[in-house]
Amino acid sequence: MSDGGPTAASGLDVVIHRLAAGWAILGGVVLAAIVLVTTANIALFAAHRVAALWGGSVAGLPGYEDFVRLAVSAAALMLLPWCQARRGHVAVDLFVSGMPAGLQRLLDRLWLALTVALAVFLLVMAAQGMAETRADGVLSPILGWPEWPFYLPGLASLALWAAVAASQAIARPVDP
Repeated sequence: MSDGGPTAASGLDVVIHRLAAGWAILGGVVLAAIVLVTTANIALFAAHRVAALWGGSVAGLPGYEDFVRLAVSAAALMLLPWCQARRGHVAVDLFVSGMPAGLQRLLDRLWLALTVALAVFLLVMAAQGMAETRADGVLSPILGWPEWPFYLPGLASLALWAAVAASQAIARPVDP
C-alpha cells in the first residue's frame, strides 16, 4: 500500500507524532530494563554453575519470569504508535502500486480507518480485561504484584495508535 502521498500536518498531528516518538522511547527503556534483568539473571545462573564446582550456590533473581512477562506485555504495545506514525506496518502493494493515485489514496484512507477500528476494538477488550483482572485481584505468582496496572501502558498505547492512524486518515493531502 502506498503511503497515501504527502499530507499537510496540523499542530495536532505534530503533537500526536511527538507523543508516539516519546512513547516508543519509553518502550525502548522498558525493553532495555528487560535485557538488563535477563543479563543479570543469566550471569547469576553462570555464577551458580561455577560456584557448584566448589559446592557453593548462587540463586537467580526471584520473580524474574513475573517481571519479564509483565514488562514485555507493556513494552511490545508501546512501539505500535511509532510504527504507525512511520507507516512501518507490513503492507502489500503489488496490485495497488499500478492503480491511479486517487484510488491509492482512497484505499489508504480505508485501511487507516480499519486500523483505527482495530485499535479501538483492542483498546475496549484490553480495558475489559484490566477491569476483570483488577476485580479478581490477580497477582503475579512469585512477586505477588497486582497485574492490572501493567495493562495501563497497553491501553495508552492502543489509544495513541488509534489517534495516530486517525490523524493520518483525516490529514489533508497536499498537491505535489
